[in-house]
Amino acid sequence: MERPEAFALLSEYTTNPALIKHALAVEAAMRAYAHKFGEDEEVWGVIGLLHDFDYDKYPTAEEHPYKGAEILRSKGVDESWIRTIMSHAEYTGVPRETRRDKTLFAVDELCGFLTAVALVRPDKKIASVEVKSVKKKMKQKAFAAQVSRDDITNGAADLGVDLEEHIAFVIEAMSGIAEELGL
Repeated sequence: MERPEAFALLSEYTTNPALIKHALAVEAAMRAYAHKFGEDEEVWGVIGLLHDFDYDKYPTAEEHPYKGAEILRSKGVDESWIRTIMSHAEYTGVPRETRRDKTLFAVDELCGFLTAVALVRPDKKIASVEVKSVKKKMKQKAFAAQVSRDDITNGAADLGVDLEEHIAFVIEAMSGIAEELGL
């Protein structure tokens, strides 16, 4: 599946603008890491774009990402892509084995958290978010309480990257599409 088709699928199933922006942020982070690791940026980006495409319509743990996987299979999407998407949700029991699997997990929650941090800044710009501010906000349990801090720290560790470097890297990736993200 190429990006235009993936974006159309995302748009068909997702009406919440915040969820579309999240998908775009994860896509940007996946593309940046694919570039860094010498992997296929298009494939990694499309997987990032699609990882939550079914969430708006099927938000429960019983349905997401299972319904999405069924839909992707019906469209002939490569099973390894579906496996990566399935592995981003801990509760599916699909282990993260590849670097791509680990990267999707590592950037997913972090992108959401970075968006929340940017939105409380006076300028609401992702480019002005600093790593030290992110780490400080991570200690505040009430701030963006739905975001798993363990997923953020464990994701970086499983990927084999320093947490501070990981945060800075994803900030930079998101900054590259700041206008699309409204940040």
